[in-house]
Amino acid sequence: MDKDRSFEVIENKFLGDDMYIIKAKGVFDVKNGQFYMLRTKSNYPLLSRPISVYNVDEDGISFLYKVVGEGTKAFSELKPGEEIILDGPYGNGFPEVSGKTALLGGGIGIAPLYMIARDMSKTDKCDAYLGFREVPVLIDEFEEYCNEVKFYLGDKFVTDIIDVDKYDNIMVCGPTPMMKKVVDMTEGKDINVYVSLENRMACGVGACLVCTCKTTGGNKRTCKDGPVFNAKEVIL
Repeated sequence: MDKDRSFEVIENKFLGDDMYIIKAKGVFDVKNGQFYMLRTKSNYPLLSRPISVYNVDEDGISFLYKVVGEGTKAFSELKPGEEIILDGPYGNGFPEVSGKTALLGGGIGIAPLYMIARDMSKTDKCDAYLGFREVPVLIDEFEEYCNEVKFYLGDKFVTDIIDVDKYDNIMVCGPTPMMKKVVDMTEGKDINVYVSLENRMACGVGACLVCTCKTTGGNKRTCKDGPVFNAKEVIL
């Protein structure tokens, strides 16, 4: 079974601030905001790690990840030519929208926003606000598809440098306090806000309930019902 889910690593590039982009060779059909469960060929770690899709092109699929434990450290040690196990795609992604759109990403949360910028650039470019602790990454890549890209370094959030009233839609992924601040800033305004949650997951298919989140409609599974939700529905 693993043979059918094994893909050749063709790139595993260090970007800075413990962040990497890993790319696997193959043909993939993915919607913006979906994720895969990743594991090394050695089956370590035992539980796969949920990683948002950063990009899909004619050569393969790319994931942006940060080394934060033994599992992601194992990913960082993979070399081109070695194999990685990918299960997916899972989850519901970001909806297609029209109107003036802002992308807000904090740290590794910028990952699922890149494909939105790429796809929206075909009709109407969006703006991106990206936050990092120490080292900005992938700014040039976002600038290729966005009308404007602003980034922030430090412990504060990119919410400090955005005027939400300029936008019809805001797509957000990052730390929960950052997402909550966006929700508070847009409360009572005619702005569509969508958040991509980064809850811990074990199975990715909604069976284990590890990633349960609270919504106005009761508890829901982040992996199966999300990870993207209308911000009005989520209790952060």
